Amino acid sequence: MKTIKTVSALLALLLATPAIAQTPAPAPAAPTIPADPALWVVKDKDTTIYLFGTIHALKPQLSWFDSAVRKAFDASGQLVLEIPLPSPEQAKAVIGPLAVDATGKPLTQKLSAEDRKVYATAMAKLGIPETAFDTFEPWFAAVTLAQIELQKSGFNAAEGVEVALNAAAKASGKPVAGLETLEQQLGYFHNLPQTDQIAFLISSAKDIDTFDSTINAMLDRWKAGDAEGLSKLMNDDLTSQPNLYKVLLADRNARWADWIDTRLKTPGTVFIAVGAGHLAGKDSVQVYLTKHHLVAKRVRY
Repeated sequence: MKTIKTVSALLALLLATPAIAQTPAPAPAAPTIPADPALWVVKDKDTTIYLFGTIHALKPQLSWFDSAVRKAFDASGQLVLEIPLPSPEQAKAVIGPLAVDATGKPLTQKLSAEDRKVYATAMAKLGIPETAFDTFEPWFAAVTLAQIELQKSGFNAAEGVEVALNAAAKASGKPVAGLETLEQQLGYFHNLPQTDQIAFLISSAKDIDTFDSTINAMLDRWKAGDAEGLSKLMNDDLTSQPNLYKVLLADRNARWADWIDTRLKTPGTVFIAVGAGHLAGKDSVQVYLTKHHLVAKRVRY
């Protein structure tokens, strides 16, 4: 199976990883680095729904929550995220049963000799014992490798878009809802066949050396509002694992388009923030909206 060059970085952009990596918030820093990520809007006569593509973990001092994004957020009566952000206690209660391997077979013993060599090399580079994740399912080891690499590259879940939006919503009294639950999100990985989980893990391990350049390239395109360029980096390689692509991206986007179609039947203004990978490419939320005869227009600013 073809290696997914960007699979670790994709996870950081496709899933609400602050729920997994509860990183302590750093001291606030004044935003100084300009960023103008992409924003879309879907409307009918009495309902307005904004679609904002996020990065779940960011570097500090990025000035993205201003201009048209802030105006759209302030005009909205509700914030909708992929999931409502859980507390560390809630996240721990959900993650445990889904991450621990119920069979008791050590992770390293599930790997072929060739895969185990790749995995051991990656773990050594990170300074982690090879057997550190032996009690966990392969998907969770892959997620954890991604989190470690994100932090090494200067990204912090506490700086992520959802954390800032959630705090602003609470401060202004806006209700916050989720398109999914944490159980659903992590369940997508937990329910993958072992062969797919292992392929995901080994792809992550192979990409250790290129992770920093890949995730920073994605960040640059996000800051520039280059949705299609970001999609090219993110989603093209994911298609080499059809089951992972279908479960993580296409099926979810179709369901979210259904949700938006239904929500348009209720008057009001809503600000939806989901991973940027969901809002670009051939199976984006916007493409699925066209099946409902709806058009998401790019907000230029």
